[in-house]
Amino acid sequence: MKTRYKQFYQNNVCTQLVQIPEFQYKNNYQIPKITKIIINRGIGDASQNTRILETSIISGQKGIITQAKNAISGFKIRQKMPVGICVTLRRNFMYNFLDRLINLAIPRIRDFNGLSTTSFDGSGNYSLGLTEQLMFPEIEYDQIEFIKGMDITIVTSAKSDKESFRLLKQFGFPFKTISF
Repeated sequence: MKTRYKQFYQNNVCTQLVQIPEFQYKNNYQIPKITKIIINRGIGDASQNTRILETSIISGQKGIITQAKNAISGFKIRQKMPVGICVTLRRNFMYNFLDRLINLAIPRIRDFNGLSTTSFDGSGNYSLGLTEQLMFPEIEYDQIEFIKGMDITIVTSAKSDKESFRLLKQFGFPFKTISF
């Protein structure tokens, strides 16, 4: 079963990207696509069970606990101590999360002026940071101990930042200005 955003990609985004003359795609396999979305969250001092539960509710998939490689006394971290949660989304989970991120979470950001266009890494991947988890409608305000953010990395098969920008713009990402 295809998700709504996967059908949107195949029907609308691909046809619009083919029509851009500067990229000159000869077949559908050359058109860039989103390959995976990676969500990272720090655990901090709060209990890790609630963070894992929140991350799995937001992403629809259980996260992997990341551990500290080295002990850092300044941060009171011991080796192999849990420090974060990482979730990698692919296929239908990825498109469902992308749909909720673009249509529900990003419009709920306070004082939102658009996403930064400087967060591309040079290889066609885009990273953004969210300051709080409350913008997702699945999370209830009363059940949260601490407000913590998350980092979201969108990995694409685009060869350049310009291609990736056009791809994400076609998906409906609200960027500040068109700088490409």
